[in-house]
Amino acid sequence: MHNRQHIWPRIAFGALLAFLIPQRLWCAPTVQLLDDAFGTWNATLGRAIFLDLLPGEAELPFIVAWLIFGSIFLTLRYGFINLRMLRHAFYVLIGRYRTRSDQGEVSSFQALSTALAATVGLGNIAGVAIAITMGGPGATFWMIVAGFLGMSTKFTEATLAQMYRTVRPDGRLMGGAMEYLSRGLAEKGWARTGRFLAGLFAVFTVLGALGAGSGFQVSQSLGAVKSAIPFFDRYPIGYGLLVALLGGAVIIGGLRRIAWTAEKLVPAMTVLYMLSSWFVILSHADMIGPTFQRIVTSAFTAEAAVGGVLGAIVQGFKRAAFSSEAGLGSAAIVHSTAAVKYPVRQGMVALYEPFIDTVIICTTTALVLLISGMYDDPALAVLRDNREGAALTAAAFAAAGPLFANVFTLSVFLFAFSTMLSWFYYGERCWVYLFGERRALIYKIAFLFFIVAASVTSAKNILEFTDLLVLAMSFPNVLGLYLLSGKVKNALNEYIAKLRAGIFDREAQR
Repeated sequence: MHNRQHIWPRIAFGALLAFLIPQRLWCAPTVQLLDDAFGTWNATLGRAIFLDLLPGEAELPFIVAWLIFGSIFLTLRYGFINLRMLRHAFYVLIGRYRTRSDQGEVSSFQALSTALAATVGLGNIAGVAIAITMGGPGATFWMIVAGFLGMSTKFTEATLAQMYRTVRPDGRLMGGAMEYLSRGLAEKGWARTGRFLAGLFAVFTVLGALGAGSGFQVSQSLGAVKSAIPFFDRYPIGYGLLVALLGGAVIIGGLRRIAWTAEKLVPAMTVLYMLSSWFVILSHADMIGPTFQRIVTSAFTAEAAVGGVLGAIVQGFKRAAFSSEAGLGSAAIVHSTAAVKYPVRQGMVALYEPFIDTVIICTTTALVLLISGMYDDPALAVLRDNREGAALTAAAFAAAGPLFANVFTLSVFLFAFSTMLSWFYYGERCWVYLFGERRALIYKIAFLFFIVAASVTSAKNILEFTDLLVLAMSFPNVLGLYLLSGKVKNALNEYIAKLRAGIFDREAQR
């Protein structure tokens, strides 16, 4: 408590300095030099991550294939757990099997809400529009398929996170890919390899959270907000300071404050976005049936802008993987803190992340774009050519009236803000894993600094570099999921046997 009392004055002092420093200093030649340097690194890292595995116009980046085959492997290994255990997972989610012996920092629902806060974001808005633009309406079908497969990946991550979580000296739980990579592989006799992969994952997460989880969210949401609030167009640093102060008020309170905020914010913003989306959809009710028919038929025809059927498959899987973050290992960090008796039980809760994020929300966005006709409107050709997915979705809402345009702007802000909160926690836990709890304040200040800086700088290459690092998290993580899937399989079999024997019902009644 003593340390927390001294945090706010430092944050306030930093915010005051940020306001007093002239805006032109943020865009100094030093920033440009750094941005140019990152541009060179991006080219090298991008060639490795997005190495095209297919000849011709259709593209299959290596990172997408890595995530796709990982999700297919895990789905088959667990006997399609994403379908056969969905009903039981819902009962776990609503607390039916809660027991007095559950131990953790937050509830299962709070952990799910925090994880969803990170995944339900601009990818659900911009990413879907890009997928349909490049892959045609059929990309929506393959996006849904990818969402179902990603459920198995999230199940594995959350289960392993619970299995290998540790209690730190301050009483806080530490878990996630860095723990199951280091400790899990050590059990197999690969201690050095495990520590190396865990350290690599932690570094990628820390840097990725500062850019993709902080700066990118601010810069993208500012583009939508300033069109509705001209003040932020003239003084963008004001938006950065506002978001930093709101974010600081939450993150200084630690995981419990973040989880409490996510528990309230995620359902509210999801319902708001879904209601407005379905109003737009139902205003064209006669188009719903034909649109679903077109989605299914074009998934197997050459309607994609690039690559025909293969292009639709690649775009659908690609955007689903980027949206739900299945395979990145990020959500495992917060799932490790959930209060459950059995690790597999939290894995069941995690099944719902890709289902809600991709199967429900992304599909809804796709319907808005397809039914409104904005995805192929000739007047919006420039937006499609520039891959401005958020702007395309905004046009679909604006066509329904100014009220829906304002709702869309609010949704963009809430999606971005909630994503920042969760990614702060992911980065902070990995920072603590690398440098210890005493140096956590350094990361908190850096995260808030990036929020303010992103509102007034245009360091595109720096942000793109951190995006690449976020995707790079999947390299060590998915490798760990492959190697440790046998242990998860055994735990799943034991869990199902107890479920069928009625043991869980008796435990919950105690």
